[in-house]
Amino acid sequence: MVKNKGNLVSVGAWSKKKMFSVSSLKKLLFDPNYITPVCLLLFVGEIFLNLYIVGNVKYTEIDWIAYMQEVEGFLNGTLDYAELKGDTGPCVYPAGFLYLYSILYYLTSQGTNIRLAQYIFMGLYLAQTYLTYDIYRKTCKVPGYALILSAATSYRIHSIYVLRLFNDPFAVFFFYLSLHFLLDGKWKTASVIFSIAVSIKMNILLYAPALFIAYITNLSHLNTFINLAICGVIQLILGAPFLYTNPYSYLKASFDLGRVFEHKWTVNYRFLDVEIFENKVFHLSLLAVHLVLLGIFAKPIWRFMRSYANLRGLIVQMRNQTLKSSKKEKEKLEKEDELSADQQQFLDNLERQFKHRAGAVSKKQLKSETEEKVTINFYKISQLMILPFFVTNFIGIVCARSLHYQFYSWYFHSLLYLAFSTKYSKPFTFLLLALIEYSWNTYPSTNASSSILHICHVSILLGVYSTMTA
Repeated sequence: MVKNKGNLVSVGAWSKKKMFSVSSLKKLLFDPNYITPVCLLLFVGEIFLNLYIVGNVKYTEIDWIAYMQEVEGFLNGTLDYAELKGDTGPCVYPAGFLYLYSILYYLTSQGTNIRLAQYIFMGLYLAQTYLTYDIYRKTCKVPGYALILSAATSYRIHSIYVLRLFNDPFAVFFFYLSLHFLLDGKWKTASVIFSIAVSIKMNILLYAPALFIAYITNLSHLNTFINLAICGVIQLILGAPFLYTNPYSYLKASFDLGRVFEHKWTVNYRFLDVEIFENKVFHLSLLAVHLVLLGIFAKPIWRFMRSYANLRGLIVQMRNQTLKSSKKEKEKLEKEDELSADQQQFLDNLERQFKHRAGAVSKKQLKSETEEKVTINFYKISQLMILPFFVTNFIGIVCARSLHYQFYSWYFHSLLYLAFSTKYSKPFTFLLLALIEYSWNTYPSTNASSSILHICHVSILLGVYSTMTA
């Protein structure tokens, strides 16, 4: 049996005839509640695809050597960020990056074993895929055919992971891991992991507004303060050696909001002249638009998070009441050797209420089935938590001063979810996704590709806003 908290699909219970019937195949492809088998097949396919890519597609050096040079400086005792440099310039990532890539440095024979590094990133890609599919399975938002199309057109994202070895995927992975714990109600663990993600690369702060609203709508004031403190303390602990040595250089390098990017690498603003692109007024204007959009989305995000908190509380209350009631009744029935007709009818009705698609549930399974039934309801409302996080990050992408090719990993895994959170027709939705993929696969970017990317981004953002305010 394949069990999923968001939807329960008993593959073993299906006969071959039923599994490959037209109606069953339609459910697998078009019904989001039956996405689990599709996820399993795609995941297995990803294993073989990544093995093929690593074994047959040429690795391209971009930042790996520079990462190793920066790590070497750190391992040799340099704690002043002003002196940590590589071939591509100074180290511009927080302390977590140095700790993480120090591990990779030793595992890959001081960075020389590129093939091993690729296999490590392959493992990272598969772990990220698992977390992404887990969200799709829980929320029952995206149908199987859409996931298949997305996997079939993911050339750029595979390249970013196993052919480029950027640090962005690690930061994204730790964020998704923190989101996983948030959905399980493990707030403190989620806060620790979220802060670790930020310590690898600053872009994870784009999720911070949604996280803050999640805290204040789901937790008490005290627990909100505790979780915020956890995030802050983790940053202080990881950055302590560098903050002690030269706090200004560390903060300026790691969390520089005014960093000037090179125009030649931009994916989203190729159509601008270099002078405009590098102008400080342009940068401040984008920052202002970012803040305005966060303000516009603040109310619907708050409403989604508050609804999530209320429904979560209601389901937990119902779960406790149901378990308490079933436990008392079960204890009462177990005291008697024989059940009366009324008692047997009650037990049978309760069993039928929580039985699986696979078949009837035994009396011994009653408690676990009750828990699972309530869990199903809970995870379906997780859409109210996930969409605010994804759209908050997406706003940051839309307003980014420059998007480099590795930045596609910042939102690729949420893009399909965002697109299906609009009310657009399916042909138009897939047209937007195809054009975005086209823009990211055009190298170097052109006036046309960067303009198309903006149009698609704005279209999706407007579509999601329409959905959230409906």
